[in-house]
Amino acid sequence: MPTTTAPRLGTALARLLLVAAALLGVLLAGAAPASAHAALTGSDPQDGAVVATAPKEVNLTFSEQVAMGGDSIRVLDPAGNRVDTGELRDLCSGNIVRYGVGLRSGLPEGTYTVAWQAVSADSHPIAGAFTFSVGAPSETSVALPEQNAGGGVVGALYGIARYLSYAAFTVLVGGSAFVLACWPRGASVRPIQRLVVRGWLTLTAATLVMLLLRNPYTGSGELGDAFDLGGLKAVLETKTGAALVSRLMLLGAAALFVAVLFGAYTKRTDPKEKKDLTFGLAIGGTVVAAGIAGTWALAEHASTGIQPGIAMPVDLLHLLAVAAWLGGLTTLLVALYRAPGIERAAVERFSKIAFGSVVVLAATGLYQSWRQVGSWSALTGTSYGQLLLVKIGLVAVLLGIAWISRRWTQRLGAPAETSETAATAETDEAAEGDEADETDGVAEAADAGETDETAETAEEPQKSPDADAEIDPVRAAQLARQRVAVATARTKRDRDADPERTGLRRSVMTEAVVAVVLLAVTTVLTSTEPGRTQEEAGRSQSASGSTAVPERPVDVRLPFDTGGVNGKGTVRLSLDPGRTGANALHVFIDGPDSRPLDVPELKVAFTLKAKSIGPLPVVPDRIQAGHWSASGVQIPMAGEWQIQVTVRTSDIDQTTIDKNVKIG
Repeated sequence: MPTTTAPRLGTALARLLLVAAALLGVLLAGAAPASAHAALTGSDPQDGAVVATAPKEVNLTFSEQVAMGGDSIRVLDPAGNRVDTGELRDLCSGNIVRYGVGLRSGLPEGTYTVAWQAVSADSHPIAGAFTFSVGAPSETSVALPEQNAGGGVVGALYGIARYLSYAAFTVLVGGSAFVLACWPRGASVRPIQRLVVRGWLTLTAATLVMLLLRNPYTGSGELGDAFDLGGLKAVLETKTGAALVSRLMLLGAAALFVAVLFGAYTKRTDPKEKKDLTFGLAIGGTVVAAGIAGTWALAEHASTGIQPGIAMPVDLLHLLAVAAWLGGLTTLLVALYRAPGIERAAVERFSKIAFGSVVVLAATGLYQSWRQVGSWSALTGTSYGQLLLVKIGLVAVLLGIAWISRRWTQRLGAPAETSETAATAETDEAAEGDEADETDGVAEAADAGETDETAETAEEPQKSPDADAEIDPVRAAQLARQRVAVATARTKRDRDADPERTGLRRSVMTEAVVAVVLLAVTTVLTSTEPGRTQEEAGRSQSASGSTAVPERPVDVRLPFDTGGVNGKGTVRLSLDPGRTGANALHVFIDGPDSRPLDVPELKVAFTLKAKSIGPLPVVPDRIQAGHWSASGVQIPMAGEWQIQVTVRTSDIDQTTIDKNVKIG
């Protein structure tokens, strides 16, 4: 009887699946650096501020914990020279995350650039830059790099490795769970073994790549720094580096698990021994899988923000449920194509596990969505919320296809045919098989351009294959190829004659394609700034234009035009420290040419309309041309104050300008 070979997985749909996975990996690698989870919520001086005197230090405030080094904040003068001391100051207090750097004394007037770079608490690099001016704005020659933090070739490779690590984890864990819980016979099936082993190899390789690329990914962005031992040592001291090393150690335990699963487990014949080994593998595998999933929960999204003590175990359950569902789905797909003899009971058991996984995903996903989005407006108005809606839509589509797969599963293994019908079918199949053998053999030979030789072989039935091999090895090889082709054709014919199994294969393949897209969206989602953080940062940034925050001076610019000769200019007002109590007031007036403009009179008044307080007049003293100052300016209470500035440029030309700012 000729040896039957299973059909290859290299169908058009399978190839499409692999191409989609590769393309999505590249796309999400480019998308990851565009966003981050920590956000700069404030600075002192503020972006674009013009201060009267040079500050002693520059402070940055973030929405969550960040990791910063001695070179994380750089302050550059208009010529591009560093004017900071290089000594990072930790100014964090309670829930306020603030870092600063001291400035050298005696800084001249001009525009200064602040460039900063840090690593968010959930492992993503962030960077930015802004400017402030001392005295008056000036031209600057500072050219900042256009590449975002975590971008370029290094960012793309790191993003691909992240995607592959997620995908390989689902295959490794889901495939192993499928064998133990649904189809123990699959442990001896070579394609299933290859799938799980390749999942382990891919996850190990991706973890090593991420560990090597971590230093340039969060720092220079240069690929050559991947082999910098000093940088690698620094990475190992971080939370993310420790998580990656822990993952590699757990993968060593996973290798032992896989070896036992596909080795000793398949050789057990005694039911009791096999049951005991199954229990041991289930416990050990669950511990290892939870440990690997925990390396993501401890180092990324769940480890920061609100309720991390709840979020981390929830994230761990979420990852395990994803692996059980999508990894098991992938294993089922391989089994249907490479091992068509999978039993209906195995598919039904997986269907129950998949349903349980979906329930866990729904519960954990609901909590994660609330934690990361925070409001309905963030669900539709932020990139994180919009991606989350796409993910929810894909899950709904996947559930719909899974329902179709379940219908096909219920139709598998229909009631057995009667003996008479079965006998008739067997007779017909035998007759057709003889005819198919001859037809398929000739067709195969025709493909090889050897039809004539095959016909001669068919006319010599008295020769055995061994004799053919002794006489002519080429002809023996031709006969062997014919037998393989006939067996393959018969297997394909039998498989195609089972519409239920064919329908199940197609629906599972469609599920797998949607699952690849879903996994890609999920990976991009983990690299996107949460909606809650985006909204908080947006509120802080919108407020910073007209609102003073405690311990930051109020800096406003007010253009004016009195209508007379030399009546145009700009008022620059600074109220320091910009809070209730005594403040120092500095007012500068610049002409159209940005040079100091002297005016005969200048008055300032403060009004708190909400409390019917004011106007409180202030008459500053003239210090020099274009510069007025007043000390001890009292702001009695916090609120949104209206600052009115009256400028007189001649005996008859005068104007009053105002702006609302929040003080205290």
